[in-house]
Amino acid sequence: MSEYLTVAGLALIMGLTLFLPFSVKKVEDELEAFLFIMGLAAVTISGRWARPLILDAFREPLRLTVAVLAVGFAFTAARPGLKNRLERSIKTLGLRWTLFAVILILGLGSSLMTAVISALILAEIITLLKLERAYEVKVVVYACFAIGLGAALTPLGEPLSTIAVAKLKEPPHNADFFYLLRQIGAWVVPGVVLTAFLGSRGPGRTGAAGGLSEDAAETGKSIFLRGAKVYLFVMALIFLGAGLAPLAARFVPQMPDWLLYWANSISAILDNATLAAAELVPEMTDRQVKFVLMGLLISGGMLIPGNIPNIISSAKLRIKSGEWARTAVPYGLFLMLAYFILMSMFVE
Repeated sequence: MSEYLTVAGLALIMGLTLFLPFSVKKVEDELEAFLFIMGLAAVTISGRWARPLILDAFREPLRLTVAVLAVGFAFTAARPGLKNRLERSIKTLGLRWTLFAVILILGLGSSLMTAVISALILAEIITLLKLERAYEVKVVVYACFAIGLGAALTPLGEPLSTIAVAKLKEPPHNADFFYLLRQIGAWVVPGVVLTAFLGSRGPGRTGAAGGLSEDAAETGKSIFLRGAKVYLFVMALIFLGAGLAPLAARFVPQMPDWLLYWANSISAILDNATLAAAELVPEMTDRQVKFVLMGLLISGGMLIPGNIPNIISSAKLRIKSGEWARTAVPYGLFLMLAYFILMSMFVE
């Protein structure tokens, strides 16, 4: 296949991958299967089928999937005592500082216990607290910003971080388990702390009527099903990233940092892990990697489809898109602008 036909075919695959999940309900509902098909097509068009790629596609999702399963069952076992621990914390620290601690722990802890489990724990805690609905929505939105940021610090946290490490493991980046912590840790941790502080502020009070509550309790079946979907999702992104690599290598490294950062605000409506799979290539500089990742992580919190904790929390607690956007978009835009100014000044 000629170079021009390859580029055109990959551009079509990328266009379908970016826009069909947002515009076609069936594709959105079956996202893992759709991305798997797009990934196979991209690898075929680019002619990149090889044994190492197939082995990577089966191996790379394992750590995240095992973490989701293990922590999922651990949380199910610990769940009965959660209410008593929460009540003791509120008596000792007060509601707002308890919420600050909850958001901070879920945000930073998500890098090890996964964004999926952090979002499920968040839904359980909100259900137990019984706050006013508007305040609950604010807490959930800010907590999901914190989880989305913190989960990116290790490849165990979420599909985006798993894909980033997998795609940048070759020279010159030589990404390992702690690569993302070294690259963006100094930017992520202050953002999580700030988000936890701001998210816990407000006129909340316990015992309010009409608040949020979970749609259904977790079961062993739902935990195994979620693990299988995570495995297929990451496998699909491995194939997609490898297939789209020639297209990304041709155009992305030549793009200025500011464009990479602001263009990724599209991850507000498209899963940021998919964008990471399409964009990240070893040819990028460390500075470009930082701008791409922070742009994806921040804007991914602004609307429900942007990342996994948003999707899980909004579904479990039945938060509507408009409710989410009214709180998340202003804060997300503030973070985007603040980070852009600071990173432009201090990232080398």
